[in-house]
Amino acid sequence: MFSRRFRFSLALYGGASALALLGGTTAHAENAAPKVPADTSQDTPVLPIAAASTASAAPIDVGTNDGEIFVTARRRAERAQDVPIALTAVSGETLERTGAVNLLQISELTPTLVIRNNNARNTFANIRGLGSNSDQNDGLEIGVGFYVDDVYYGRIGASQFDLIDLERVEVLRGPQGTLFGKNTTAGAISIATRAPQFTTGFNGEATVGEQGYHQIRGSLTGPLLEGLAAYRLTVSDTHRDGSLTNLFNNRKINDYDNFSVRGQILLTPSPDIDVRLIGDYSRQSAYSRVASVVGVFTEFANGARLANNFLDRAARAGYVPPYDISDPWAREVDANADIQADMEGYGVSGKLDWDLGAARLTSITAYRWWDWYPLNDQDNTSLTVNVRGGTTNRQRQFSQELRLASEGEQRIDYVVGLYYYWQVIHGLGQYGLGPDYAIWNNPNANRVLANYAYTGFQSDSVIEPRTKSYAAFGQLTWRATDALSVTAGLRFTHEDKTGLFDQRTVAGNDLSLLSPADRTAAQGLRDALYPEVRYTTGLKDDALTGQINLAYRLAPDVLAYASYARGSKSGGLSLGTLPAGISPVVDPETIDAYEIGLKSQFWDRRVTLNAAAYWTKVKNYQAAISENIGGTTSFRRYISNIPGVRSRGVEADLAVAPSPWLRFTGSVAYNDAVYIDYTNAQVAPENRNVSQVQDLSGVQLANAPKLIFHLAIDAARPVQLATPDDEVYARLDYNRRSSNDTSGSNSIYTRIAGYGLANARLGVRLDDSRFDLSAWVTNLFDKQYFTSLSAANTGLITGNLGDPRTAGATLRVKF
Repeated sequence: MFSRRFRFSLALYGGASALALLGGTTAHAENAAPKVPADTSQDTPVLPIAAASTASAAPIDVGTNDGEIFVTARRRAERAQDVPIALTAVSGETLERTGAVNLLQISELTPTLVIRNNNARNTFANIRGLGSNSDQNDGLEIGVGFYVDDVYYGRIGASQFDLIDLERVEVLRGPQGTLFGKNTTAGAISIATRAPQFTTGFNGEATVGEQGYHQIRGSLTGPLLEGLAAYRLTVSDTHRDGSLTNLFNNRKINDYDNFSVRGQILLTPSPDIDVRLIGDYSRQSAYSRVASVVGVFTEFANGARLANNFLDRAARAGYVPPYDISDPWAREVDANADIQADMEGYGVSGKLDWDLGAARLTSITAYRWWDWYPLNDQDNTSLTVNVRGGTTNRQRQFSQELRLASEGEQRIDYVVGLYYYWQVIHGLGQYGLGPDYAIWNNPNANRVLANYAYTGFQSDSVIEPRTKSYAAFGQLTWRATDALSVTAGLRFTHEDKTGLFDQRTVAGNDLSLLSPADRTAAQGLRDALYPEVRYTTGLKDDALTGQINLAYRLAPDVLAYASYARGSKSGGLSLGTLPAGISPVVDPETIDAYEIGLKSQFWDRRVTLNAAAYWTKVKNYQAAISENIGGTTSFRRYISNIPGVRSRGVEADLAVAPSPWLRFTGSVAYNDAVYIDYTNAQVAPENRNVSQVQDLSGVQLANAPKLIFHLAIDAARPVQLATPDDEVYARLDYNRRSSNDTSGSNSIYTRIAGYGLANARLGVRLDDSRFDLSAWVTNLFDKQYFTSLSAANTGLITGNLGDPRTAGATLRVKF
């Protein structure tokens, strides 16, 4: 849409303008007053302790991550600086300033959170290097809990829609097994959306950008019955063309088209009771996902030739790749099979808050759906090797939580509660083979017989895990002195899981027409790929988790703390065609986590510095394993336990606001997450001629960069353009992460190089932000980088490419 010259000019102009603003005498910072919830009648109320802790706030009151944010990390509204745990809180205002609209973009603002999504179902979420199990196996949850308005989402893929109308995002680091529970052994992501207001208001925005990017978002709120009922309706529609070209049909690939709508009603039948009802629907349609070919290796690491490699197969089939195999940055691929990554998510929830005077009773009831409809081209060619591939998911869940929490500042504060969760996933795997399958994958078989066995063959598999989870929890905070407080909590969880796997042949040539010998041989060819298998399995788990936390206020704005937490992630079911000796029951995962930290503010709260050091040890770490089936292009995926994993490191957050119109922020995380006992790991493909296993003890975990940091500058300058309340502003973000393996086999071909990305935004706000027009650039310096790499037994190396530099503009209005 925009020329390269325009993009380069915009980048230069944005950088020069930002420097000019920074050289001025004033720059923009957060408001002086603490940010309380926008409408305390419908959210957790601000407790007296929070108000007391900020009563002496100076004219500038800048919190660690985004000004004075109130969080509910301990199921009560508190200043983020007063909560003695490691957390990152980002306000909706900052998300708007950065243009972040989804969880992947939000993770760039929180260095210890790493998210990678090849597609929605295959999403990895790590905090401190842990919790990276993907939704590829439906019988297991990941270790990072995801919550929206206190509702737990059972599938991390359901988080991959656009997130709209956000009040704040909280990222809680380390086990949260007392109050958040539900397997949050690595941490939790808690998102709060804006609630209905009794004052009519409208916020809208329109964005256009390169690669066909356009987005329209709007939110309308106001009263239904004055003092009794209010509403909020929010709509978002986003489209972006793909960044790759499919040479088979000359169509852009890896695009997406998102639509979301969210409706809320707030009921206040009495001064003591609030009821918040929410319904939402989201849809994503995408001609996606195909990885780019990065290269081919034709020799093993010891110099031996890799027989039947990708180039051998291509020559045998008469296939000449129409793209340059050595140049993935041409962004060209070749795929002839049907491709899609479509999904829908929808749900309803009701939250009741009842102020009983000395305590508050909260009830949260929710029912959610998530439907996933994929189709994949698995051979990276326009040959008809695989004609169908993918596992459809239809997930349903119900949850009920009941909490009772003390109100006000007492010598002893408490939270107690009960939790119930039910989930069922109806999975349907479908894998079909085409007429080129035999010549591509099995050159040694009788060609006529192999063609007859494979062509038109389709295997469907039913995957159906069911979960029932029951929990009771409680947490007490004892204020031993004005400076010292002790918090202790316990949670007992019982989980009951059952699972069905049923794989059958549903299409293919009739083998009964063959001779007995040929029939046996043809059936053997099929069974090596997709044998007919049916089994049921299940497990029951009991777990006692909890934490103890000591917090000591060294000064009014300096808080030191130390904590120990025991976390547990229930056992899982690895439902699929499993290798010999692999059990479908995955053992529970247990975590022991130690942490010390310091939260501080000084220079009249113009400077905030927080730091934490942690040591986490995991027993029976649940990890995803992916294996090629023989020398084919098909994969077998399952979950298994790794005996021991350790994560240790340090984190620091700094915010400096030297004037009311200038703010610097920075975050850094050094994370040493390694396997401490993993002697039978899957071997890297370049060594499979020597052994099928390797010892990865002492090696860094997959998808866990050792070093990540984020820097940002916010600046603004008052001007009088149309009204006295106008201003120009700029924001510059830079994110850097070190290299890391993305396969789990520590292959030399699957380690992505470290990279840094810069984003810039320059704009003008008119009439006290009633109108806001900005120009922005993502990946300002057009960095070429991979988000993941994969290496197959065929020697084919594929990768997911990062987005190129993209420029655009956004107009916001507020009434």
